[in-house]
Amino acid sequence: MKGKWSVLALALVLGLVLGGCAQEKKEEKKEAAPAAGKIILGVAGAHSGDLASYGLPTVNAAKLVAAAYNAKGGINGKQVEVVPQDDQCKPEMATNAATKMVSDKATVVLGHICSGATKAALPIYKEAKIICMSPSATNPALTQSGEYPVFFRTIASDDAQAALEVQFAVEKLGLKKLAIIHDKGDYGKGFAEFAQKFLTEGGKAQVVLFEGVTPGAVDYSAVVQKIKSADADGVIYGGYHPEASKIVTQMRNKDMKIPFLSDDGVKDDTFIKVAGALAEGVYATGPKDISKNPLYAQALEEHKKQFGSDPGAFYFEAYSAALALLNAIDKAKSTDFDAVTKALRSEYVETPVGKIKFDARGDAEGVGFAVYQVQGGKYVEVK
Repeated sequence: MKGKWSVLALALVLGLVLGGCAQEKKEEKKEAAPAAGKIILGVAGAHSGDLASYGLPTVNAAKLVAAAYNAKGGINGKQVEVVPQDDQCKPEMATNAATKMVSDKATVVLGHICSGATKAALPIYKEAKIICMSPSATNPALTQSGEYPVFFRTIASDDAQAALEVQFAVEKLGLKKLAIIHDKGDYGKGFAEFAQKFLTEGGKAQVVLFEGVTPGAVDYSAVVQKIKSADADGVIYGGYHPEASKIVTQMRNKDMKIPFLSDDGVKDDTFIKVAGALAEGVYATGPKDISKNPLYAQALEEHKKQFGSDPGAFYFEAYSAALALLNAIDKAKSTDFDAVTKALRSEYVETPVGKIKFDARGDAEGVGFAVYQVQGGKYVEVK
């Protein structure tokens, strides 16, 4: 009898244990199901710090595009979830953000924003086979080197931007002796080196100074004095608005009225707000005017309605990237890397920057730059 009860007790205990394990596995499956049933759109970039004005519009763009897809039932029956990661445009933070994107099982990533941060993050996405599409990382090597098959962008590269700026400086402004200043970063220095190359080819103009500055410094009077001593008749700057606003301010305060030309890292309203009246007359290249595109007007209105303000820098490029990524997943009927990559390169999609698909390197076909000037407190395209 005692033996019989022992066997029954053991069976009961085993039943409870096995039943508990089965329940735990069932609960684990239940918890894992939502992630498997979602398309995770990671959004990486500067969401805080000095360059947040470049990154936050991308988050807003992603939210609006994802909401539109979700309202129509999602993609292939799956809802789109936006998952942001802040990198402050710093390479060391970008690697952390990319690693988190991989652990969060991001389907695709919209970002990063700055070229240096993008370059730091790409090896992580490459290893994980996660597509990364930037609205603003313009360093040519990101696509032209062939090292990053996971990378795409909805903006043209710095060689095209520098060529346009040099042509404008020489042919339209008649500048002969240019000082080229940069912030030593992948983006700023890369742009400056292209400008130097295009200026010196064929003797278009003389580069009288090529100098790097330290980002974040308070005083740039030393480089301003070098520009003056070099007798430059114009300045081309490669970098971002925090440093450019200080250099322009210090130049103008020393009564140096020579033309100051820069890149899309300076074509931002924050530059005008910081430099104030001294920003007047500054030139900067930026994405071509797309305001006549109906989808531009639609994206603009969506932002105003949802967030109560005009969007910031690279918003339309980010909106276009989000559309391109989700459209490719939709057309591929899959989240498989190879299938989505093929769709990006073969399926056209209507976006605020135009009807685009991507070439074999990852560049959007048909996008380009224009020259703008600060006039009356805002950037106006120079025709």
